[in-house]
Amino acid sequence: MTAPPDLSDLRASEYARLDRHRHVYLDYTGAGLYAESQLREHVALLTDSVLGNPHSLNPTSATTTDLIESTRHAVLSYFQASPAEYEAIFTLNASNALKLVGEAYPFAPGGQYLLTYDNHNSVNGIREFAREKGATFRYVPISDPELRIDAEALSSALKTARPGSHNLFAYPAQSNFSGVQHSLEWIKASQERGWDVLLDAAAFVPTNQLDLSAVHPDFVVLSFYKMFGYPTGVGCLLARREAAAKLHRPWFAGGTVLIASARGALQGSRGFVLNDSEAAFEDGTVNFLDIPAVDIGLRFIERIGMDTIHNHVRALTGELLRDLQSLHHSNGVPLVHVYGPASNEARGATVTINFFDSHGTLIHPREIERVAATMKISLRTGCHCNPGAGETALHVGEAMAGLFKSSEEMARDRFHLVADALKEGAVRASLGIASNRADVAAFVGFAERFLDRSPSPIDRDPDSSVKATSPSALPPA
Repeated sequence: MTAPPDLSDLRASEYARLDRHRHVYLDYTGAGLYAESQLREHVALLTDSVLGNPHSLNPTSATTTDLIESTRHAVLSYFQASPAEYEAIFTLNASNALKLVGEAYPFAPGGQYLLTYDNHNSVNGIREFAREKGATFRYVPISDPELRIDAEALSSALKTARPGSHNLFAYPAQSNFSGVQHSLEWIKASQERGWDVLLDAAAFVPTNQLDLSAVHPDFVVLSFYKMFGYPTGVGCLLARREAAAKLHRPWFAGGTVLIASARGALQGSRGFVLNDSEAAFEDGTVNFLDIPAVDIGLRFIERIGMDTIHNHVRALTGELLRDLQSLHHSNGVPLVHVYGPASNEARGATVTINFFDSHGTLIHPREIERVAATMKISLRTGCHCNPGAGETALHVGEAMAGLFKSSEEMARDRFHLVADALKEGAVRASLGIASNRADVAAFVGFAERFLDRSPSPIDRDPDSSVKATSPSALPPA
C-alpha cells in the first residue's frame, strides 16, 4: 500500500493544537479544520483595514466591495469556472444555496425533480418546492452493499424528461454517508436528455479538485468551512449564467434589487427591478468581514496542492479500511461492518461502520460515541442527514415507509420510537488534511477495545423495534 505524502511538518506548524490537546479528530465530513496561518492572515487584514457595508460608494464600502469581488474571482478561478459561463453567488452555506435553487427553480406541472437516494436532506427538501408547484419527483435507488447508484435505473429515469418542461436532476459528487464518489460523467449525459443538473459538491471538494472547465453542471453548491475550516457562515452557489436566468426569485430584499418602490407596487406593477448580477441572489448584506477569509483559505489549499491532499487522505483511508476489516472476535465474527465501498475504489475519506459483538448483535452507535469521547476521539453517529443512504444501508426502508403511511394514526411516542432507530444510524469516521497515521492507529486501537466484549444493556436500545443485526443476517436490500 502506498504511503501517504508526508504532511507532518504541516500538521506541526498549522494544526499543533491537535497534538497539544491530544485530540484525534475524525469528523472532517462534518467540518474541516482551519490552519493557524489562515487566522493570522485574516486578523492582519481586519486589523489593517477599515471596512463598511458594501452597498455604497463611500471609501470603506468601496474597499469592502473590492475584497468581495476579488474573492468572487478567486472562487471562480479555483474551480476553473469561466466568468463568461459561471457566476459565484455567496450564501450562508450549501444548504442555503440549495434552498435558493429550490425556491427559484421554475417547477411546474409536467416538469420533474429527479434525485438519488444518496442525498443530503437539504437536497431532499427541494422536493417540497417541486410538489407545491405541481411538478413530480422521483428517486433513483442505490444498491447494497456498496451503496452506489443503480446505473440502469438512472439511465431509465433520465429518459423521462418531457420536451419543453423544466427538469432538475440532483445528486452528490461524493456521499456524506458512505464516501461513494458518483460519476461526474452523468452531468453531460443528463443535460443531453433535457435535464438541468444540480451537483452537491460539499463533501467532494475538501479532498478532490472540481474542474468546471471539464464538467459543466448547471448548479454547484458547497460550504467553505468543509474545505478549510474557516470561516463558517459562508457558502457558495456556482451557477451557469444560462441556468441562473431560469430562476425566478419569490421575493426581493435589500441588496438584490436595482430599485424598489412602495408607491409603484400599488399601481398594479411589481414595483421593483432585480439586479442583473450575482447580487440578485445575495439577500441583504453579505458576510463582508468573513468573505475575504475564503480567498485566504483557497490560497492556503493551493500552496499545499489538492493532488497532495487527495493522495494523503486516500492512502490513510485505505489503511483505515484495511485495519478495521481485519478485526475479528475470537470466534471469527467480524467486529465492524463497512457501509459502502470496502476498498478505495471510487470513494472518498468518509468511512461509515457499525460495531457488532461476538454474537453478531449491534453495539449501539451512541455507546461507541460515548466511549470515543472519553478518549478525545471526535467522530459522528446517526444517519448523517442522509436518510436514503441510511435506510438502504441499515435495511429499514420498508419500516420507515410503513411508519409514514400510518403516521396520522400512530401515537406520537410510538412514531418517535420507530423513527429514532433510523436516526441512530451508524458510526462515521472521516479523514482530512491534518489526519495522520497516528490518528488511524488511535481509532483502530479504540475499536480493539470492543473485541470479545461481553454484551451490555447499554450497548443496545432495548426499546427500539427496528434493529441492525449482523451483516450476515441482513435480508437483501
